[in-house]
Amino acid sequence: MNSQPSINEKDLLLRLRDGDEYAFESLYRTYSRRILIGVVRFVKDEDQAQEILQDVFIRIWNHRKNIDPDKSFQSYLFSIANNLVRDFFRKAAHDRKLQASLIARGTELYDHIETALYHKETTAILHSAIETLPLQRKTIFTLCRLEGKSYDEVASIMGITVSTVGNQLVKATRSVKRYFYASQNYIAFITAWLIGTI
Repeated sequence: MNSQPSINEKDLLLRLRDGDEYAFESLYRTYSRRILIGVVRFVKDEDQAQEILQDVFIRIWNHRKNIDPDKSFQSYLFSIANNLVRDFFRKAAHDRKLQASLIARGTELYDHIETALYHKETTAILHSAIETLPLQRKTIFTLCRLEGKSYDEVASIMGITVSTVGNQLVKATRSVKRYFYASQNYIAFITAWLIGTI
């Protein structure tokens, strides 16, 4: 990706700042498909991705006078799209119907999401989060969430009560979620959440 726009694109950006609709349409044709593909990968729904795409270009038009034609327009577009995807997942955290829809899509696309979870960055964040836990919580989280053992099995292995396992797992899960959120890697957070790791 070029760090600076081409001369032709710079001209389009200058015209866009002056309110040229043809320049806007030309930039839309150039970048809309790439942004749509990227957003669909995250939200798993083409209609929702289309809405986010439209919001991206509405923001571009409404704030056209703030565009710096000497900077990468593509980076600017993807930054806006990324922020809108984050907003989408923040909304999902408070919207039960949207959560249910995301989880359903996550189940349908389990293999794809599982592969994404084991992407190097996501895995590194998850393991770093687990390492911050006290020893007992770390062990319980690992046995339950990563190895898939039941509460009864973990209680037997560790010589503790089932209620202690449940209590400590809730606290461990809360800590891991906070760690993901603090890492600012919302996509990794949602990916892990969708397949039930956190």
